[in-house]
Amino acid sequence: MAESLIYRELGGTGTRYWRLLALLALPLALGAAAYFYIEHYGHIVTGMDNQIVWGMPHVFAVFLVVAATGVLNVAIAASVFGKAAYRPVAPLSALVSLALLVGGLALLMLDLGRSDRMIVAITRLNSQSVFALRVILYDGFMASVGVYLWFLLERRMNRYIKPAAIMAFLWQLLLITGTGLEFGFNFREVYDSVLYAPMFIAFASAYGTAVFVLILFAVCGWEERPVSDELLHRLKNLLGISVGASLFFAVLFLASKYELPRSRDVARFLIFDGGVYTALLWLGQIALGGIVPLALLLRSQLSRGAIAAACVLVVLGGLAQMYVTLIGGQAYPQVLFPGMVEASSFFDGEIHPYTPSLSEVLLGLGGVGLAAAIVAVALRVFALLPERLDQTTGPQA
Repeated sequence: MAESLIYRELGGTGTRYWRLLALLALPLALGAAAYFYIEHYGHIVTGMDNQIVWGMPHVFAVFLVVAATGVLNVAIAASVFGKAAYRPVAPLSALVSLALLVGGLALLMLDLGRSDRMIVAITRLNSQSVFALRVILYDGFMASVGVYLWFLLERRMNRYIKPAAIMAFLWQLLLITGTGLEFGFNFREVYDSVLYAPMFIAFASAYGTAVFVLILFAVCGWEERPVSDELLHRLKNLLGISVGASLFFAVLFLASKYELPRSRDVARFLIFDGGVYTALLWLGQIALGGIVPLALLLRSQLSRGAIAAACVLVVLGGLAQMYVTLIGGQAYPQVLFPGMVEASSFFDGEIHPYTPSLSEVLLGLGGVGLAAAIVAVALRVFALLPERLDQTTGPQA
């Protein structure tokens, strides 16, 4: 390194910091209240039923898990691919990745009908279930990122940073690919495509980078720590490439669905006739979450406020994408017997209605609050961010 980086904890007066924690405790408290309300009365008080079994909490949960894998790209670029400009923020990248994953997994657990019986799922793993096997991917990813972060913080272990980063990188690919294929191998008509694997890799990079930049702005703005234009330029380019790749795979996915005769009806549903799902697809995911931020990021001269606005739009577009994928995929009627006509009184051929309840939204926001609280507490306890991010770094060993 050309200059020695001095890492220190998040500062600020005690009163100011406690006000921050109190602010973050609000969504946590509301999320906990929503959980106990749903747990007491059952899922009948939500918008979910036996057709829509993944509701709004899953939208937040899957977004957090997908973003958690993408956030790690910053640390991977520094420690695996030797991009020295990212090295000062590698610890923050690993921390945010762990925090988002914990927030997402907490939502997945609390959204179960009997979350108190989670120990049964853990001790009696169903090896034939993709959902059950993802527990191994979660544990492996969390452990590998935790070890990598430990090696970053412990000077005696610095020589093992690259092997630890490679292991975290491999688990990152396994987790996000498995998450995508969880949908791709699903028999529902909206899913059933291996394009979900590369598409979710692109989504993860876009969502994770956007979340990371917003947190970096928030943390550095808290104490007015300077951030170099070089680092912001690289993050802007990384986000732009990721958003462009996300748009490419989203359009390719829709085109492939429309071109195949067996899935043309579901493509029409998503593109033309899906009502709120079509609106969220075009206005939320494609326009506000893709085209507009990409147009902003392609500008050669871009203010930090515009970068932050692009990141916010990418996050909102990501939530819209998750809503279309999760809720829209379940709302579209299943074809139980392809090529045949079946009839019953059980919503055959009907687009199933779903309206998220307030308790579901509050539970989802509670997971976001949990992730934010973990970041705030960890930054106060551990020295994870340099005093200045406008210093020049040399090549990484």
